[in-house]
Amino acid sequence: MSTVAELIRNTDKPSFSFELLPPLKGNSIQKVFNTIDKLKEFNPLYINITSHRDEVVYKQNAQGITEPQVFRKRPGTVAVAASIQHRYHIPVVPHMICSGFTRSETEYALIDLNFLGIHDLLLLRGDCSDRHQFFKPEEGGNAYAIDLIHQVNNLNKGQFLDGTLMEPFETPFSYGVAGYPEKHEEAPNLDSDIYWLKQKVDAGAEYIITQMFFDNDKFVEFVGKCRQSGINVPIIPGLKPINSKNQLTVLPKIFHTDIPEALAKELRKCETKEQVSKVGTEWSIMQAKDLVSKGFNLLHFYTMMASQCVYNIAKDVY
Repeated sequence: MSTVAELIRNTDKPSFSFELLPPLKGNSIQKVFNTIDKLKEFNPLYINITSHRDEVVYKQNAQGITEPQVFRKRPGTVAVAASIQHRYHIPVVPHMICSGFTRSETEYALIDLNFLGIHDLLLLRGDCSDRHQFFKPEEGGNAYAIDLIHQVNNLNKGQFLDGTLMEPFETPFSYGVAGYPEKHEEAPNLDSDIYWLKQKVDAGAEYIITQMFFDNDKFVEFVGKCRQSGINVPIIPGLKPINSKNQLTVLPKIFHTDIPEALAKELRKCETKEQVSKVGTEWSIMQAKDLVSKGFNLLHFYTMMASQCVYNIAKDVY
């Protein structure tokens, strides 16, 4: 079976992939299946499954006192990925993150994925805990995505964390990493961010998926800078259709991406959620068609409760 990296490299016609979240703890996987059922007619190249660290939630105890409680809202990345691949026979790419996990926990997850026949990964540092102002790895955890890359590379060579040696996996893990057209929030500048991105590519990353953006010129400039720096792997643009008015402020705050004034102006005029979805969908269709015309055949969509919008975009573009 071809790796996702090979599928990406060999794509010579407009194609798409999309990202899904595991269901909230205690919820059915059926909503995930419903999204895939809606989008599978457009033959997605692969499906990404996000991974999530624990969070702090404030709840009242038996005495009526509000206390912080730490728990993981969205467990199940490995199981969800396996369920999708088994049910749909579409390649899956689970996210592996540093944030909230020890190296041992990561190793166990990788061993499970190997047993399940899943060998495509997206390797990420992950977000800062809401308990800390700055990113802090778990004790015994990986601090940066490059550390996670080295751990995967060592496992591919047959080296466990405890020093035990084994025969290398019959099918080694293949992986991509994230890129930031408007730079990572913690990077001092875009050139510095691209420098570290190249270190990840040189270490073995076979493709790059970008954070969402709403200005294609910024993406094209980012790709140009990457190529000038010697990064030659495929760079896949990440798109997110806006489908609620509060995303005008939420998306820039969480994902550190600018929303062009032309789009923001149209969204401010909207009085209903339906109007917002229409404007957001039309903007994404414009972005998608422009990117395809520029030779970016593969587009990646962040569904994030916007699966109907993504369906409408795919129907128009593909």
